[in-house]
Amino acid sequence: MPSRPDSRAVGAQPFKQLAFIGGGAWGTALALTALRAGRDCSLWIREPEVARVAASERRTLFLPGHPLPEALLISSELATVLAQAELAVLVVPSQYLRTVARDIQSHLTEGAALLICSKGIEAESCALMHEVVEEELGGRPWAVLSGPSFAAEVAEGQPTAVTVAGKDAALVARAAATFASPIFRPYTSSDPVGVQVGGAVKNVLAIACGIASGCGFGSNARAALITRGLAEVMRLGLALGARQETLAGLAGLGDLTLTCSSEQSRNFSFGMALGKGLTAQQAQAGSKAVVEGAENARSVIGLANKLAVEMPICQAVFEILYQDLPVLDAMHRLLTRPLKDEAAGAIES
Repeated sequence: MPSRPDSRAVGAQPFKQLAFIGGGAWGTALALTALRAGRDCSLWIREPEVARVAASERRTLFLPGHPLPEALLISSELATVLAQAELAVLVVPSQYLRTVARDIQSHLTEGAALLICSKGIEAESCALMHEVVEEELGGRPWAVLSGPSFAAEVAEGQPTAVTVAGKDAALVARAAATFASPIFRPYTSSDPVGVQVGGAVKNVLAIACGIASGCGFGSNARAALITRGLAEVMRLGLALGARQETLAGLAGLGDLTLTCSSEQSRNFSFGMALGKGLTAQQAQAGSKAVVEGAENARSVIGLANKLAVEMPICQAVFEILYQDLPVLDAMHRLLTRPLKDEAAGAIES
């Protein structure tokens, strides 16, 4: 069944005590959203000094201009943040999720559920985020949240729609109800694989769109990359058992379109810098935020190779970042690929 609005969440009992594990822009924005919805929230920031400044000055470098309410408990101590949490919201970079999952295990309260908001695929294992969590925190109920959502706009209270997905329908409904407000609308889904694939691959494709923009290519090229990029999302998702309608929804096409179309996207901006001739190191210089697409170019291609799924745009980004493929050579290779039928190519290699 397709994703649908939060009607299943009507009447669901929201979680009241939330712990946000990850104090970057997205984790902080989600905490502000939950506070607006009337929840009690705590925020874990890994670096003690950064946590101290955030707690004392009620501000964060990741979301400048957005004061942190006094009601938000902030700490670098997991035991403090998780002491009363009914729902632990995991919002750390994808390649750190396994380590953090191990770290929080002894601090979770009995019966605490998990909401996975990290977007990516683990590089070493090619595991989706829910698989990492199941391996490290087996037996804990979990759901995932993803969708088209720039953190700064969420923090501002701009209207936003996301998808909450999982196999436990009751948990999905409760998680949706927990965050729901007139300005933040969670839709529900029973396809967590599709939701996660969309959230992971779109960051790699956003780098490709940024590269094209940095090279001076216009809107036509971006539209082509988004459309053919969606075909790559579809192929990988379907190979993993995802549903096509999920990949065409908020967490797939919606997130892909947003991330590939604005310099607000760290991945798009990073790609623009590459397209203008900077190295990956130069493009990331001075930024505290992780460029997830750069991290996930390896894991997406690793998983695609494992499943024999063709993903030429993601492959080009991978080779630019890790095999020194010149940007213009990559663009030329994509434009001179063998001609094929568009409909067949959307879901076949």
